[in-house]
Parts: sequence; structure tokens; C-alpha cells
Amino acid sequence: MMDSDNMSSGGNRRGERDKKPSRADASGSRESAQETWRERRVQGLGTVRLGPEGEGKTRLKREAPGSEPESGRKEDGPEHGPKSTFDLRDVYPVPPFAGQVPPAKKAAKKKRATTDDDVTAKSKPAKRAAKKTPARKPAAKKPAAKKTVREKSRTADAQPSMSYFDWAIRGPRSSLSALKSVAGIFAPPRRKRRSSGGGGSGGNGNGGGGGRSGSARRSSRKPMPVKAGKLGYWTAVCAAWGGIFLGMIIFYYAVTLPGTDELWDVDNSPGVTLVFEDGAVLANRGGFAGAAVPLADLPPHLVHAVLAIEDERFYSHFGIDPRGILRAAWVNFKTGSFTQGGSTITQQLAKNVFLEPDRTLGRKVQEVLLALWLEARFTKDEILTLYLNRVYFGGGAYGVEAAARRYFNKSAREVTLAEGAMLAGLLKAPSRYAPTRDLELAQERAATVLANMVREGFISQEEGQYAFDHPATLNGYKGSGSVNYAVDWVLGVLPSFAGRPTSDTRVVTTIDPYLQRKAEAVVEEALARDGEKLGARQAALVAMTPDGAVKAMVGGRSYRESQFNRAVQAKRQPGSAFKPIVYLAAIEGGLSPQSVRVDAPISVDGWSPENYGRKFEGMMPVHRALARSVNTVAVQISEEVGRDQVIRTARRLGLSSSMQPHPSLALGTFETTLLELTAAYASFANGGYGVIPHGIERVETGTGVLLYERRGDGPGRVISPRALGAMNFMLKEVMESGTGRKAALDGRPAGGKTGTSQDSRDAWFIGYTADIVVGIWVGNDDSTPMNRVTGGTLPAVMWHDFMVRTQQKVPVSALPGSFDGSDVGTASIASGNDENWPFSVGRDEQPDEARSFLDRIFGAVAQEEETAPDLRPGRKWR
Repeated sequence: MMDSDNMSSGGNRRGERDKKPSRADASGSRESAQETWRERRVQGLGTVRLGPEGEGKTRLKREAPGSEPESGRKEDGPEHGPKSTFDLRDVYPVPPFAGQVPPAKKAAKKKRATTDDDVTAKSKPAKRAAKKTPARKPAAKKPAAKKTVREKSRTADAQPSMSYFDWAIRGPRSSLSALKSVAGIFAPPRRKRRSSGGGGSGGNGNGGGGGRSGSARRSSRKPMPVKAGKLGYWTAVCAAWGGIFLGMIIFYYAVTLPGTDELWDVDNSPGVTLVFEDGAVLANRGGFAGAAVPLADLPPHLVHAVLAIEDERFYSHFGIDPRGILRAAWVNFKTGSFTQGGSTITQQLAKNVFLEPDRTLGRKVQEVLLALWLEARFTKDEILTLYLNRVYFGGGAYGVEAAARRYFNKSAREVTLAEGAMLAGLLKAPSRYAPTRDLELAQERAATVLANMVREGFISQEEGQYAFDHPATLNGYKGSGSVNYAVDWVLGVLPSFAGRPTSDTRVVTTIDPYLQRKAEAVVEEALARDGEKLGARQAALVAMTPDGAVKAMVGGRSYRESQFNRAVQAKRQPGSAFKPIVYLAAIEGGLSPQSVRVDAPISVDGWSPENYGRKFEGMMPVHRALARSVNTVAVQISEEVGRDQVIRTARRLGLSSSMQPHPSLALGTFETTLLELTAAYASFANGGYGVIPHGIERVETGTGVLLYERRGDGPGRVISPRALGAMNFMLKEVMESGTGRKAALDGRPAGGKTGTSQDSRDAWFIGYTADIVVGIWVGNDDSTPMNRVTGGTLPAVMWHDFMVRTQQKVPVSALPGSFDGSDVGTASIASGNDENWPFSVGRDEQPDEARSFLDRIFGAVAQEEETAPDLRPGRKWR
């Protein structure tokens, strides 16, 4: 009975491990032991069996789903495999992976040793039977250690596997074990190797072998290095997140792509045509587009020229040319600069039609996506047709038809090989290679296009040589360089007069083509002759009629080199050119040109002015002090009349620049523009009326609808008749015997004033006749001092040169106003001395009801005395 119990318990080793009977009752029947176990369903663990009470700690035993209940199951044998048990106090109460036993429980799998009492109690037949049993029992345990695929899947179903989140949290070590476990499920079962000793599975001497068993060989294998596991883990994680991030970027730019509804619409921005006052075309700006031309109607050499210079593999790539990108990158790497690009015609179409021209990574991603969409949506011929009819060719021309008519005055269907090569060469940099700006540069670019056409086999060597020997020339509008300064100025103020038109617009300007050409020639010749030796690199000129209509404007030496308009945008110190306004304020207060002042050292608020020659001449009349540009006298008069009154007088004449009531205000130490200062002098030429400088006479649509037409003369009278005569008397003396002698005109009355800022940084001359007012500035953009250049030297010479060239055939007229010299004025300036002039009374002293609306807004009274004579010359300035 004892042997039978031992055999029975030996065949159910797993039951013994689970049950752990007490020492007092080591052998008993299995049926009686099972009755002490109780079944209970525990949340998260399924159906569990609770051990018998009073026999040590309580242990749990989980039933695998689908298995028979313990009460009806046969005794566990080797075919069922060992049952895994775990303690509630374990860190991981659920095995982390299917088919794996927690390391803490591996120690429970031990061989049960037969006690000495059992061995001695066995009979010899039982011993012989026992010899066969060990050979069978180890063989039966091996499948439990190495389960088949079906058994592993059954175990995986019975036990919950670790989630991806737990796997990621626990790190590379457990992830490596998990990967091994998952790989083992799909791998075919390995065949068991026999030991080299030819015995059983053993190493226990029974097989008589000296080799190791399969389990011993498996246990001797070295585990995979932890570093390799970490590398694989982080590589997989980075690759996964990188793919997700890249996909999100592409998705974002894909959903933010612009609409493609207006793909076939040619640029719809309105174009502006500026014409001279005689009707000749001055310039064209904006989006001028011709009708769309089918690809089949264009000459083959025009299409081939575009392909040769822009994308020779256009018909072979899929919208993106990897070969071209690599070639451009290699060339840029060798040259060390960005000289070539790898964009295809499809990419350029996407960029020009849908995207902004900024250089950003986002724009490049959208460009690639749109290029792929265009290639999938349209044929190659359709894409090329869209490109040629939508791309910008410079000069305000959008599309090949508009460009051909702009530059060659013909349709794109009729262009020659040389003309087609020039048009194709514009695509790289339309503003730079435009023939209206630099014809020679455009012809050089066309020669490059012809060379590419010969190399690609589009034309023969003879055809390319002939086109090179006979380059294209302009037959359409020929733009003048410096006139673009006036064009930019007019376009800048156009919205203030006509708004922003939605259709093509025609603007009639006040620019006189004859005066404009003479002004450009005077500036260019003077700087070429004297600029280098005098250290003067820039100059500006503004010519206007006495009513403020600008007839010529030159904003610099070369519009091609610099588009900065120094006549309108540059603010510089006027120097002594501001003194006539100081004297005007004093004369309105009662001062006379015959009044005497003393040229002597003075000090105002701790500041002492100096004369240009650092000499003092003593007593002199006021008109001589202005003619010789004496600084001390000008400061004395400014202090007598009051700095605030000087500023108010300047505001009446149109100077809107910021001015501070500093003692140096009389010497023009604030900043203003040439256009503004010239317009202030126009009041001396037109009889004392304020002007608003303007360059637009009329604006109308392309169909003839009038949008704007200039009417009116400005803010009205701003200089009293008495002051006007006195000022013109003094300013004529400046040109006859003063600092402006080099600007004097033979037989033609004229007035003007020189101006020089500190250290000869700026030199001015503003002069006028009864027909025209001309202002000239000379200096450097960086405000570096010139070589002793004053307003009476180079600027006065340029003014004289311009007037001689343009006023020879103009009738001679006297300056408005009169002064007979009998009015000696007063010794001091007293407010209100000019009875006929309302501005002689300070604004603060005038009651509000006596001030007009314009006076309250602009500081000027736009009223004329009914008894005052009209001192304007008897002509219209047009």
C-alpha cells in the first residue's frame, strides 16, 4: 500500500507542488485531499481554487479557460505539463508573457528525489520497474519544457499577455524576451537532438554517454548582449516616431495647399500705364497679360529655347528631377555659392501660380506636392502651355504673348529664334535680364540660351551662330532708367487719388519728356565730370512749375544701381537754404531788407554760431546778410521774431518735416526732402500762393471712365504782397552778388538760395524764375563729407546748366511782387506791423472765430484780400 501511494504521488508531481500536504499526513488519498479545496471566482484572475484551511498560507490556483474542473480531471501527468503557481505578494501576480514561468517560480521545478526509505521498501520487481520509469519520466518532462506551437498558443490564451504600454515601460530587456517569445510562436518546432553518448536524454550515466543533453546545451548558450537589444529597441522607437512625425508634416502641408480653381486664369492684377502729358507712354507697371496661346501655335524654336535653358528633361521626369537636383547640388558645392537650381518646369509653375516666392522649407514641401499633383492631373503639353502663359517675363508682362508684344511689338507666334532665346533667358531673373533695363545683359543671356539649344540638339550650329550674330533688339517700349524714379513716386501716391482700381488704368502724369531727358543728362554729366574729385557720388534734381506740377525728377545717379529716390525719400539738413523762410517771418513782422544788423559773435542758450569763413563783418543791411549767408545775423533775426513763428511760417509754405525750436533752427539743422523744400520756394515764384507738389493730372480706366482729374490751385495765399516783393528782391541779390553767383542767368530774372550742412555733407541750390522752380541736392548716401562742396559750387553749376538747356526758348518774365527800396521798415520786429497781413499776429493771439478752417488745420489762411492785386504772372504753368 505504501508503494502504491508513492507511485501515485510520483505520477502527480505538480499536484503535490500545488497542494503541499502537511508532514503529519504525507500519504493520503487524492480524493480526500481534493475535498478540502474550494473554488471561487476572483476578479482579474478567473476561477481560482483556495487551499485547505489550517495548512499554512493560503495559495491560489488558476484554472485555464476551457479546461476541465479539477474535480473531474484525471491525475496530472507529463502530458499536461506543470501548473504554474504564484503568490499574491508577488510583484507581477500575472505572468508577463504567455508560456513563460516567472523567474521567481522556476525554483519550484525541481526533481523529486526518492527517499532512502522508499528505495529500501521497494521490492526487486518494483526496482526493476522503477528502472524503466526514470527513463520514461525525464522523456515525458521534456515536452513540458519545450512545448509545441499548439500548446504554447493554448497557454497564451489561458494567461493574459503584457500590453504594448507595459512592454515600452519595462524597457529593452523585457522587450527582447517578448520578441523572442513572439518569434517562437511562428517558428517551426525544433527537432530534439540526441546526446553524443547515444543514451537517453540524460547525462546521468544511463545512456552511457559522455555528451551533454539538449537542455544542457540550451542552458549553456549565451544570451543576446544587452547593448544590441537596446540599440534595436531605440532604433525601432525612433523610426516609428520619425515616420509618424514625417507623415504629420506632409499631411499638414497637404491640407494647407492653396486652391487650384484659377489655374488657367492669367494674372488678374490690374496694369497701370503712365503717359507723358503729350500722350507718349512713360512706363507700364502691374500685371499686363496677353491672351493664352496654345502650345501648337507657338514656333518650335521658342518652346525648345525654354526647354533647353529651364528643363531639358521635362518630358522624361515625373515632376521632380533627382538627376537635376544632384547636378545642381554638385555645381553649387564646387563653386561655393548658389548658382544653379534643380527645380523643374512643373515646380516653377506650382511656385509662380500658387505659392509665395519666399525661401522656406514649408514652401518647398508644398511646391513638391503641387508638382506631383500637376503631373498626375495634366499632360506634359498642358503643363508647358500653362507655364508659358502664366510665367512672368519682366517689364510687367505675364505670359509669352504679353512679353512678345511688350519687347518686340509682335505676337508670340511670330518671334524669331533670337527673340525666342531672349524671352527664354528672362525666366531666370526677369527683373535683372529685362531688355528695357539692360539690353546688353539680355543679349548675353540669350547667347547662353542659344549655346544650350545647340548642345541639346534643338538647333544646328549654323542656326545658333546666325542668331548670335543678329541678336534681338527692342521694337516696343524703351524705358528710360532715371525716369523710373518719377514713375515710382507717381505710383506711390496714386491710391490716394484714385484708390486701387480693379481694372487696367491709364494715368496722365505731369512729367515732361524733354525736361526729364535734360535733367538726367545734367546729373549724369556733372557727377562724371566733378563727382570723383569732389567726393560727391550722388545727386538729385526736381523741376516743377510754380503751381507745383512736377515736370522732371531724378532721384539718383543710376536707377539700375539704386532704386532709392533721393528726391523724395532722403531726408537731409537744408542748411542755409532754410534762411529765406526765417527772413520771410521777420519781414512779415515789420523787418525791411534795408534794416541793419551787426555781424558779431553772439551766444544763445550757451550756443554760439559761426560763419562759414569764421570772419565777422560788423554792421550790414539785412538783404546783404542773406545774400552772403551770414549765420550770426540769421540767428539774431530768428530770436527776434521767435522760433515758434519761424516754424509756423515754414508750415504755411508746406514744410511738414519735424522741427524743434532750437536756436540752430535758423541754420536749417532739421531734416527735410528736396521735393518738399522745392515746393516751398514755389510760393516765391507764383505770387505768394501755397502749392502741393503733384505728378498726376488725370486717371481713367482702360475703357475711358474718368476716375480722377486735378482741379484747384492749393491752399491759397500764404505770403503777403509786401513780404513777397521784399523776398524776391533779396533772393535775386543772392544770385547777382551773393553765394549763388554761379547760377545767375543772363537777361532772365531769377532768385534762389544756396545751402550747405556741416562739414559739407549736403549741398543745395534751390532757384526759380517766373516759369519754373528747380531744386538740386548733392551729397553721399552714407553722409560722408565732400571735398569742400557748398551750395554755391557744384549744385549752382548744375542748376545753371539745366536752366540754360531748357529755358532758352521760353519768354522772359519778371518775378512777381515789387520793392522800390523806400520801405526801410523798423529797427525792431514788432508783431502786427504788416496791417494788410493776418499772419503777422501770432496764432495764440487770434480768436478762434477769426481763424479759418484751413488755418486751424494747416496753420494757413486760405483767403485773399479783395483789394490786393494779383501778383501772379499772367500765364498758366503747364
